[in-house]
Amino acid sequence: MEEPAVLERFDVDRIRQDFPILTRTVNNRPLVYLDNGATTQKPRQVIDAIVEYYTQYNSNVHRGVHHLSQLATDAFEVTRRKLKPFINSAHEHEVILTKGTTESINLVASCYGKAFVHAGDEIIISAMEHHSNIVPWQLCCEERGATLKVIPINEAGELDMEAYRSMLNERTKMVAITYVSNALGTVNPVKDIIGLAHAVGAPVLLDAAQAIQHLSIDVQALDVDFLVFSGHKMYGPTGIGVLYGKEKWLDAMPPYQGGGEMIKEVTFEKTTYNELPFKYEAGTPNIEAGICLAYAIDYINSVGLDQIARHEHDLLEYATGHLLEVPHIRLIGTAREKSSVLSFLLDGAHPYDVGVILDKLGIAVRTGHHCTQPLMDHYGIPGTVRASIAMYNTKADIDALVTGVERAAAMLL
Repeated sequence: MEEPAVLERFDVDRIRQDFPILTRTVNNRPLVYLDNGATTQKPRQVIDAIVEYYTQYNSNVHRGVHHLSQLATDAFEVTRRKLKPFINSAHEHEVILTKGTTESINLVASCYGKAFVHAGDEIIISAMEHHSNIVPWQLCCEERGATLKVIPINEAGELDMEAYRSMLNERTKMVAITYVSNALGTVNPVKDIIGLAHAVGAPVLLDAAQAIQHLSIDVQALDVDFLVFSGHKMYGPTGIGVLYGKEKWLDAMPPYQGGGEMIKEVTFEKTTYNELPFKYEAGTPNIEAGICLAYAIDYINSVGLDQIARHEHDLLEYATGHLLEVPHIRLIGTAREKSSVLSFLLDGAHPYDVGVILDKLGIAVRTGHHCTQPLMDHYGIPGTVRASIAMYNTKADIDALVTGVERAAAMLL
């Protein structure tokens, strides 16, 4: 596949033309899509690649000698080759393709836990984690007799770094933390978090599901041990995700699942495991999604993450200022460093009711606890209305949101 030309300047109108769904209507109104934290829309280049795979070279990968299988295998491995510079991993074989962020975290919690976590050890997460970065570590702790410790946050939704420092000790065996909060938009000081953990010999897993599409990530510069993210939140298909792991950890951990691809030789007496990355890629993968993630990466690179980040930051500031003018609104998550998420409540109105009214106006937002129930409990609320921004959003989208929230306030309060 050819490398895409890089846009000389950010042109949101030009970008929107690449996303067919943005031309549709909802409830006889133009779609305003602000649920990008849940999943992003797909550019035509990704959609066309899906059709091309199924109509031109649909076949299983890695085990076939026939022409279609070789085409599919080559296309599938292109994604791994593109991911290496995208996150700046030292080696391609440090990039494991999974079903998504959730599976990636479960893989590390299970395999690392079996190899390195013992009774009396401690694992640290934070109060703002997604359930996918809470429950796997709870399971690990239950199985291994370890203790789960939680970094508290302040009212703005920022980590208490002094509390974090005080938690670290020789019993700390893992720090698993979100890079960007899906519910608050907080951008955590991950470089400092990693450095402090390494000072006591603990590795760090970063949940980058809400960061990878907004921020440039260099795993070597961060010196992070594990990084996880999902394709569908970065303009790619569902059912594909990434686990980056330092070679030393991936080599030392046992396999996650047994089956085809992850083996080198099988007898009834003993099985020897395949080399990285295939050691952790048992069975037939989601081939279509794996192939088409490369096209999403190309699309992001063609626009440029720096340009995307500037555009989204401008929209976030614009939206924050205008929403704060709405009477009875309360923003949840006011960290100094934020990315692309606005969570809010209308005092006296349930977030679900606000979401239904916005939907009638063609505005797609997310309502509820956003798979962060402990975080909602911290704030003493049932959930929030969450508007999440992507590269194709505009000030007109934000204006429609603000007008919709004003209408909801007039109806509900």
